[in-house]
Amino acid sequence: MVKKIIFSGIQPTGNLHIGNYLGAVKNWVELQNNGEYQCYFCIVDYHSLTGDMKAGERHDQIIRTAAELLAAGVDPEKSVFYVQSHVPEHTELAWVFNTVTPISELERMTQFKDKSERQTKNINAGLFTYPVLQAADILLYHANIVPVGVDQFQHVELTRDIARWFNKRYGDYFPEAKALLTEIPKVMSLLEPTKKMSKSLGAGHVIELADELTVIEKKLKKAVTASEGGAKAPGVENLLLLLKQFGEEKVYKQFVQAEKDCSIRYGDLKNEVSNAVGNYFVGFRTRRAELLIDHNQIADILARGAKRACEVARSTMEDVRRLVGIR
Repeated sequence: MVKKIIFSGIQPTGNLHIGNYLGAVKNWVELQNNGEYQCYFCIVDYHSLTGDMKAGERHDQIIRTAAELLAAGVDPEKSVFYVQSHVPEHTELAWVFNTVTPISELERMTQFKDKSERQTKNINAGLFTYPVLQAADILLYHANIVPVGVDQFQHVELTRDIARWFNKRYGDYFPEAKALLTEIPKVMSLLEPTKKMSKSLGAGHVIELADELTVIEKKLKKAVTASEGGAKAPGVENLLLLLKQFGEEKVYKQFVQAEKDCSIRYGDLKNEVSNAVGNYFVGFRTRRAELLIDHNQIADILARGAKRACEVARSTMEDVRRLVGIR
């Protein structure tokens, strides 16, 4: 059986939080364990250069991100797990794709507009061409499927366009990858539940997978709920989503009913969510701590993953160079 190819990546811009887990990482683990796919999971450190992180912080965060993904269940024996910059063909293919991608298409990307608003003093060219590098990440391995959140769907559609533009100019070579959306709705910020949970909003907005129970409790005590029960308030709906994903079904249904009949007690809901999330990630926290003791083990895993990725990437670029006439 020829396996379909999956590619997905995550930036090393902060510790993993439950939005990352439910929106991406949980799905990665399920897909790799399915047995039907060849999975490539990548720490996209080149993409992180478009932000404001300092060099030393980025270096340390790459290690932490690797440890956390391994602790969350990414298996280097079942998936190709590596760091983007360890495979130079990513940026080489991105340059080729830059030459077939119209500027007008990049100007349509909503992620560029959103990120530009968040970092007004650092609106760089890399931020603008980010989706082209993302297309290279995906197509370098001829990926058929890209598991993403709703906010990245537009980039996958552009990747399909880039494949078509390349194929039309140089011959049919790249597949048109399809987005695989997670079934989990967006996890929202604890403090601003109308916004997606994001590290860029601040520490109090997110629950990190590595947070101890006492930290989770403190964060949830400050979480926005609603002034009255039964009003379908965004903050309450967000907490109920977390309880549904991490808690017992029976308890979740009790709180849903309590919200409907306006008898819900927000303090009790926050306590249940705290315990559910904290207990769910006990094993993760233990494994993460073990991995971070031995950076050499992490480096070895990433090196082996990069070696496997390079074998495919080099073959792809040999074909691309021949097709475009530079080899």
